[in-house]
Amino acid sequence: MGTLYLVRHGQASFGADDYDRLSDLGRRQSLRLGQYLRQRFGDRLAFDTVLTGTLRRQIHTWEALAEGAGLTTPRTPWPGLNEYDSHAVLEAIHPEPLPRPDTPELYRHHFRLLREGLAAWMEGRVAPRGMPSYADFVRGVTGALDHVREHSGGNALIVSSGGPIATAVGQVLGTAAETTIELNLRIRNTSITEFAFTPKRHMLVTYNTLPHLDGAEFDDWITYA
Repeated sequence: MGTLYLVRHGQASFGADDYDRLSDLGRRQSLRLGQYLRQRFGDRLAFDTVLTGTLRRQIHTWEALAEGAGLTTPRTPWPGLNEYDSHAVLEAIHPEPLPRPDTPELYRHHFRLLREGLAAWMEGRVAPRGMPSYADFVRGVTGALDHVREHSGGNALIVSSGGPIATAVGQVLGTAAETTIELNLRIRNTSITEFAFTPKRHMLVTYNTLPHLDGAEFDDWITYA
């Protein structure tokens, strides 16, 4: 039986023109996760397989994690682990431009609309511009899980985003679409979700944990976007 660790990227640049880059805190979160893994597992820390999406925030999270952990494992890019395009999802149900979510009310409004847009996409009621169908999105994620089962017999690592990780959990547990959306919106930056796996299946062990940020000195390092 093997263990697959799914890590969400560090804090990105929510509300900025270019979301797809780590903030300074996002890099520190990622570096700290790598340091924790080295402290936790010592010389036993090794991954047979490392998969990441091809987005910058995912790749840079892996690079900082690897730096903190002292890992040199080759990374395999897996486009099926890329996040959905939240702007396209919102535009599909709300064509008018939205103001930048820089107040609590605008932030809540943004995520209310995102929930609605995700549900519409998952149910096939809308086709967000430039995005795959939800069925194809799921296939990209489950393809990564299949790859891990076929090519890894020990520890494996996936660095991705909230949408693919929630989708992976939803597929393993057989959850409804509404539950998958809520799982997605609860995932914290650099959190770890752990699966045990055999050649036939994956099994959920932990979800959305932050052992590397356990301590009062890290209270303001815990972020969601």
